[in-house]
Amino acid sequence: MKTIGSIHMYIPPHYQNHDTEEVKKFIKKNSFGILINVMENKPWGTHIPLELEEDEHGNDVLVGHIAKANPQWKYFRNEAEVLCIFNGPHAYVSSSWYKEEEVPTWNYVAVHVYGALRVLSEDETMASMHRLVNKYERDSKNPISLDHMSPQTLRQVKGVVGFEIRISDIQATYKLSQTRAADHKKIVSELKERPDSGSQGVASLMQNNKE
Repeated sequence: MKTIGSIHMYIPPHYQNHDTEEVKKFIKKNSFGILINVMENKPWGTHIPLELEEDEHGNDVLVGHIAKANPQWKYFRNEAEVLCIFNGPHAYVSSSWYKEEEVPTWNYVAVHVYGALRVLSEDETMASMHRLVNKYERDSKNPISLDHMSPQTLRQVKGVVGFEIRISDIQATYKLSQTRAADHKKIVSELKERPDSGSQGVASLMQNNKE
């Protein structure tokens, strides 16, 4: 997986994150993303889990599935490029926290992933669903497993289309007040006083980014 910032998404140089391992961890932690392709000359997006995995050749891939009732899959073309968007915490930053007069802004983390899509077979789709369920049931009080479900229930796999996206480009924006070193401590302090998860998440990322 390579990281570039010259096409597709505007990212000021000081907000680009070129740390591939950090970005991969972000995708795994924030795997509920948006899959976008083109249908009849219009962009179409679906909000779904997109799991970062490695294929048999060690390539980074995103794996997911959508319902056949969703017409998006009818426009899947093998090797066609698609876009996947992953969002992290975001928070409004008041310029009243700055030492000098300035307009307010917004801090956030966003990752755009591009790659070639391949439609999975029914067996491959079922295997991916086993991995997905096992991952998210791991910490459940009473975890379920597809291994223990009846063939009748598992027949629902016929109602979905599985896919794998071989990642070619990834662009990560980490806008965390990098250009405001003098105000950094105050911004973190103010964000921490807010109760919303976005402010808390951005404050935490700003502290980690500073260390």
